[in-house]
Amino acid sequence: MASPMLPGNSVNRNLGRDKFHKSQHFDYSNGVAMMVGAEKPGIGGELLLGQSARPRYSLFPKKEGSDTPAWVAFNKQVLCFDAYFQETVPQCREEKYRVRKCKIYFYLEDDTIQVVEPELKNSGIQQGTLIRRHRIPLPAPKDDCFYNVHHFNINQEILLYSRTFMITDCDPFTRNFLMKMGVRVNPLASAPTDPYTTLRQEMEENMKPRRPYERLDTLKQFLECDQKVLRFYCYWDDTESTFGDPREMILHYFLADDTMEIYEVFPPNSGRDAVPKFLHRGKLPKNAPIPKRQLGEITDRTVLNVFGPVGQGGRYILDSLKTGAVDEELYKDCDLIIGGVINVWGRRVLLYDCDNFTKEYYRSKYGIEDFTPVSFKAPPPPKPAKQVPPYTGFGSEEDSLCSCQGLLPKPPQKDFRKFMEKDRQGLVSNVLRFVGKMLTDSSIDKERVFIICIYLSDDTMVVFEPPQRNSGVIGGKFLERGRVKKPGQELFKSEKSEYFTAQDLYVGARVDLNNQPFQLLDADEFTFNYMEQHADEFPKANIGTIISKVKSISEEQQKKVKQFIMMSDPSSTGFIPYESFRTLLADMDIQLSEHEIMTLGRNYSVQEQPEVNVGLLLAVAQDQLKRKTFENFSDMIRAFTHQDRGRSGHLSSKEAWIICKAFRLPLSDDLLRALLEKFQDESEKIDYHAFLSGINWRENPAPAVLPDVTVKFDADWRGEAADPAVKTINYSLLLEDAFGSAATNINDS
Repeated sequence: MASPMLPGNSVNRNLGRDKFHKSQHFDYSNGVAMMVGAEKPGIGGELLLGQSARPRYSLFPKKEGSDTPAWVAFNKQVLCFDAYFQETVPQCREEKYRVRKCKIYFYLEDDTIQVVEPELKNSGIQQGTLIRRHRIPLPAPKDDCFYNVHHFNINQEILLYSRTFMITDCDPFTRNFLMKMGVRVNPLASAPTDPYTTLRQEMEENMKPRRPYERLDTLKQFLECDQKVLRFYCYWDDTESTFGDPREMILHYFLADDTMEIYEVFPPNSGRDAVPKFLHRGKLPKNAPIPKRQLGEITDRTVLNVFGPVGQGGRYILDSLKTGAVDEELYKDCDLIIGGVINVWGRRVLLYDCDNFTKEYYRSKYGIEDFTPVSFKAPPPPKPAKQVPPYTGFGSEEDSLCSCQGLLPKPPQKDFRKFMEKDRQGLVSNVLRFVGKMLTDSSIDKERVFIICIYLSDDTMVVFEPPQRNSGVIGGKFLERGRVKKPGQELFKSEKSEYFTAQDLYVGARVDLNNQPFQLLDADEFTFNYMEQHADEFPKANIGTIISKVKSISEEQQKKVKQFIMMSDPSSTGFIPYESFRTLLADMDIQLSEHEIMTLGRNYSVQEQPEVNVGLLLAVAQDQLKRKTFENFSDMIRAFTHQDRGRSGHLSSKEAWIICKAFRLPLSDDLLRALLEKFQDESEKIDYHAFLSGINWRENPAPAVLPDVTVKFDADWRGEAADPAVKTINYSLLLEDAFGSAATNINDS
């Protein structure tokens, strides 16, 4: 009788369930519709009849322990087992099967297994990884499950892909891990011996030489001299043979084993095939080629039978005298010297040079110091002079010459390094300016004054004529900027023309610029300073050379100097006027140029620079700004303030110069430079507020200036005659440097 229906009991199994969906077995993979969920559970996520859940993760750690995932808890923890398997060897007489030992690694983080067979020397089979790391399924019919840690134990067989492995041992970590899990570890099992391996060991033990073994110790030489190679450059004269020619080679001598090899050097277009080596590496006999001998005629050692039968069971010793050995002379490192000739299998090879390592080796070992190379080549014939056609007159000479140097004409190259070094840099113009006058018979042209400038960056020259009132000549540019040829040269010629350079210009020089002679009378202060700072390039400004010329005067001229100084300085103050000093040097027979006299005067005098009034400079500057109607003072004050990051009210002279040039301030460079110097403080900073307030002719007008003063500062340096900076000469210091004790005698007298 069936049990009564008590409250709460029901035969409906779906009572209380809230999921009745059917698992979807189809999905899209890489855009292709396919069945992907054949192993998903049935209705409501529960298994159907006969369906089992396939484990997808490791068994560890268990739920009652830590909640750390297995891939974190068992990271880098691997169980290692020693195992072997037997492999059948068919159709082989020596062996029927082979025992192959391997190691089984079980990774606890994901239950993957890897089988590796250690490599054995001369095994004859492919070894290494037999089964790559992955999860291995159990044998059928449980092939839907995978091996886990409970399937492994010592002295137990395991089937991996139809191959039976016998586990024999494990490492200490694996043993402790299994024991902590409660697994009873079986006792160790012994692996059977491999019959083929045993046979090979017996064969190796029986393979003993029939004669005593003599040990030749070459390891010491190899360890000491490994990778040390001597290199010689050699030469083989093969001109006697048909179509033979001299051939250069490189010889390498290896100190590790006293062998040598020779490479041949193939010059371009030699017509010879590039063979790998002229002589392969090996020991080279001195008396080659050697005669051929029969087998056994030459032996390295002699074996003597002491007693016993001949063959197996006898007793042998080596002959220490080596009576049966034939001494063969081989080349050693001591036989290789520069200038020596070696025999390379019948070919006489001359050693004419070596590298630095070889020289140091022979210097330290043999004490050789002479490594002079041997000359074996005839001097090359002189190259024929290249005939250059004469200049045609079209374009520049350099441009015409480039058209003769190749099929594709290229523009002439300039001295870029000189341009970068001597070009204008900040306030330094690198331009030498001289005052010159024409050498002519015309009374009008004699009074004309010219400014001759030469640019140090490219040695180009330009000539200006400053305008003069009531002269009848319009001033301006007299000669366009460019290089000027020296006079007396032929126009249509093959050689390059000579041009004027900065070294050809000095005060007192006579230069002929395009058939117009000029006499240089004066130079600006920058020119004098630059030539004196670069005295090695300008001998006319070299004070040492000038003093040596003064020292070369005779005793009679020294007496004349004494009398002239006594007349010019009767009170013996030690100073004379510059004009008297110039007259004295000009009358002396030492051929001093005007520039050299001025250099002496600048060196032995106190230069008195006239002090320019600040008010006069500001008045001239405001007059020029008023003429040009320049009124951008508010924009300039904003630019100065923006550049002044610290709001100190001061900027460097270079920054102030850049801002003034950026606003195109219509002032000459000399006037602007003088103004900036007046507003500098001790730290060479410009008070730009005071500077801009001083030149602002709208808010702070200055008194009017005379027209003559305005013209004086109207343009750059014009070469007008001014008061000389050198007025007096300290002749006592000059005489002391030139004549020594002679200066004392003049002062005493």
